[in-house]
Amino acid sequence: MKAIIVEDEIPAKEELEYLIQTHSNMEIVASFEDGLDVLKFLQAEEVDAIFLDINIPSLDGMLLASNISKFAKKPYIIFTTAYKEHAAQAFELEAFDYILKPYEEKRIAAMLTKLETAFQKDTGGAEEVTIEVNRRINLRKNENIIVTDVNDIYYAEASEKVTLVYTKSEEYMMPMSISDFHSKLPQDTFFRCHRSYTVNLSKIHEIVPWFNHTYLVRLKDIKAEIPVSRSKAKEFRQIMHL
Repeated sequence: MKAIIVEDEIPAKEELEYLIQTHSNMEIVASFEDGLDVLKFLQAEEVDAIFLDINIPSLDGMLLASNISKFAKKPYIIFTTAYKEHAAQAFELEAFDYILKPYEEKRIAAMLTKLETAFQKDTGGAEEVTIEVNRRINLRKNENIIVTDVNDIYYAEASEKVTLVYTKSEEYMMPMSISDFHSKLPQDTFFRCHRSYTVNLSKIHEIVPWFNHTYLVRLKDIKAEIPVSRSKAKEFRQIMHL
């Protein structure tokens, strides 16, 4: 697995190099201090991961990541920064992780293990790559970005201008509409059962007939009742063979 480091502070770059070499099998093929130099390098070379500071000369880390996100083959982007306030924007760019300075060795080690595991899954053959990419999604928890298997999501609920996402034991807040969030999910697994809800069909435990030919859905493992609206009831009956 090949990686580059983009960092204009020499002590931070050297510390990150040491941690990557100590806790992973990654090869650091180059390091840069300037965003434009990175773009020039990537026009001729491919890498698997980029450890990217935000406050760098010429082209800051967010603009650089925005450009990289348009590549046909996108490397994993791990932001490394002293600033918490860019976490939401990093999430929107589908960053793999968002690491705050000063570095914590345990945090870096855990991220590197997760990164190498994801890389191994994603490079297991063309068919497998497609499946795995579709199965992973970035969820936001405070300032952290949590890479999550989509099948761990039970349902999502619209809440004003954000979407609340529920797994078996956690709640996440996504800075987007439920329509945008639903579009990121596998459409054969998640059903938009109501204008304010999308539900993981594989997590349904009980279907309760409700008024006006609608339904309430109860899920495995968690206490939640999800409404199926009247406009979605017919499609829901077809999907669930009712």
